[in-house]
Amino acid sequence: MKIDWKKLLLISLGTASWVLTMVKSGWVYPFGMGFWGANGHDGVWHIALAESLSRGSRGMPIFSEQILQNYHIGFDLILAILRKLTSIPIVNLYFQVLPLIFAFFIGVLTYRFVYEWTDSRKSAWWSTFFVYFGGSFGWIIGRGESAFWSTQAISTLINPPFALSLIFILLGLIFLLKKKFVLAVLCFGILIEIKAYAGILVLGALFIAGLYGLIKEKKFNFLYIFLGALVISLILYFPLNKNSASLLVWQPFWFLETMMQLTDRVGWVKFGEAMVNYRAGGIWLKALVAYGTALTIFIIGNFGTRILFLFRKAKLNEINIFFYSVVAAGIAIPIFLLQKGTPWNTIQFFYYSLFFSSILAGLAMGELTNKPKSNTSMMSNRLWRRMIEVLVVLITIPTVVITLKEVYIPARPPAMLSGDELSALKFLSTQPDGVILTYPFDPAKAQEAVSSPPRPLYLYASTAYVSAFSAHQTYLEDEINLDITGYDWKSRRVQVEDWYRQKGQVKAREFLKENKIKYIYWVKPQRALLGEAQLGLTSIFENNEVIIYRVD
Repeated sequence: MKIDWKKLLLISLGTASWVLTMVKSGWVYPFGMGFWGANGHDGVWHIALAESLSRGSRGMPIFSEQILQNYHIGFDLILAILRKLTSIPIVNLYFQVLPLIFAFFIGVLTYRFVYEWTDSRKSAWWSTFFVYFGGSFGWIIGRGESAFWSTQAISTLINPPFALSLIFILLGLIFLLKKKFVLAVLCFGILIEIKAYAGILVLGALFIAGLYGLIKEKKFNFLYIFLGALVISLILYFPLNKNSASLLVWQPFWFLETMMQLTDRVGWVKFGEAMVNYRAGGIWLKALVAYGTALTIFIIGNFGTRILFLFRKAKLNEINIFFYSVVAAGIAIPIFLLQKGTPWNTIQFFYYSLFFSSILAGLAMGELTNKPKSNTSMMSNRLWRRMIEVLVVLITIPTVVITLKEVYIPARPPAMLSGDELSALKFLSTQPDGVILTYPFDPAKAQEAVSSPPRPLYLYASTAYVSAFSAHQTYLEDEINLDITGYDWKSRRVQVEDWYRQKGQVKAREFLKENKIKYIYWVKPQRALLGEAQLGLTSIFENNEVIIYRVD
C-alpha cells in the first residue's frame, strides 16, 4: 500500500501545532503548575467539573447545595469516565492525552469526509489544511488571532467540548454519505450535550436541508435524520437545561460595535463611536454604511483566506445547503443575540462557521488549482497553480505562528498554582467530603498583579481551582461560569463578604452551620474579622502560603 506522505505530513504538523496549545499546561515547574492561554480559567473549570462527575455528584462543584444546570456535560462526563477506567489523573487527561487524540482524529476525519464527498485528494488536503491552520487577518493590523473577536483554528483544543463536537459532526457527515442514517442520527443527536451551540446549528441546518430535499427532490432522508436527532437532543438536553433559552437576549451588533471600539480588537475607536452615534441618532443612511463596513471587516477579518469558500461553484443539493446553512447561522446568531452575563460567549456559534468554511475553502482551492489557465503551456499552468498555493499558505499561517509564539510557548505562563497551594489542595483531597469556603476573588488586587506573571490563580481570574484540585465542592468560586450557567451568585457573594466583616460571633457561626461549610481555605494573609477561636475553627494544615481550617 502506497503511503500518502503529503497527507501524513499535513496531519502530523497540524496535530503538533494544536497540541502545543495544551501540552505545557498542567505540569509542575519550579514556580508551580503552569497554565498557558485560557487554560488558567477554562481548563481549571473542566477539571473541577470532571472531578465532581467522577465522584458521582450531580452538584455544581463551585456553588454548593445546587444542582448542575444549563451546561453541556458530554465532554466532562467522558473525561470523568476515562479517569475511572484508566486511573490517569484528570489534569493529564485534559492537557496531554485527549488533545493529541482530538487533534489527530479531527484531521483524519476531515480528510476522510472530503475525499468521500468529492473523490479529490487535493480538495481533501486543502480542507484539512484550512481546518488545522486557518487564521484571521489580525496579523495584518498588528493584532492577535481574535482581533475580530473570534479565536481561530490554532486555539481549537483550548475549548475541548468544541473539539469533541467537531469529531461527532465529521462522523455524522461520513455516516450520512455512506447512508448509515441511524449512526448519523446518533452522532448529530448527542451534539447538544457535547456543545449546545453545535447542536442548535446542526439541527437547524438539517431541517433546512431536509425541507429542500422534500420540496425539490422528493427525498425524506435529511428530514428523517433531523427528526431522529431532534428527539435524542430533547431527551438529553432538557433535564439539565430547562431554563437555558432565557440565557440568550436580543442585542444586535454588539460584536461589531465592540470590535471597532476596543483597542485590543480592531481598535478603530472614532469609527466605532461614529457608528453607534449614527444608530442612536437615527441617521439611518450613515448607520447602514457604517455597520455594513464593520460587518464586512468582521467577516473578511475573521475568515482570512477561508473567504475563498464564497467563490466556490457549489451545486444546489442537500449537503451543500446543510454546509452553507451552518455558516450563515453561525454568523447571524452572534450578530443579533448575546448570552446573559458573558456576552462574548455567543461568538462560539461563529466557530462553526469558521470550521465549515474551512472545508468549503479547501474545495474551492481544489477546484481553483485544478482548473487549467487558457492559452498557456502545461509548464506555465503548473507554475501558476504552485504560485497560488504558496501564496495562500503564506497568507494563512501567520496567525498560527504568531499565536503559538506569543501565547502558548513562552517560557513563563500568565497563570500558575504554586507548590505550596498544590500541597495544601492535595491534603484537602484526602479529607472527608465537605463544602469549602474560600476568600472572594478580588479583581482590584488581580489587576495590580498583571505586570508580574505568572500570577497565582487566586490573582488571575475568578476560577474553580480550589474545587478542581481539592476534589471538594466550594461554596462560591468561578463567578464567570456561574454567570454563564445562570446562577444567582451575586447575592451569595454579598453574604460571603458580610460574613468576612461580621462582628457577631453567633451570626458568624450560624452562617457556617446553615451553609454546611466544613473547611475554610485561605491564602495568607487572607482571614476574617473574627478570630479562629470565635468562629469555631481548628487549624488542620499550614505551610508558608496556605492555612486550612476545619469548622467544628
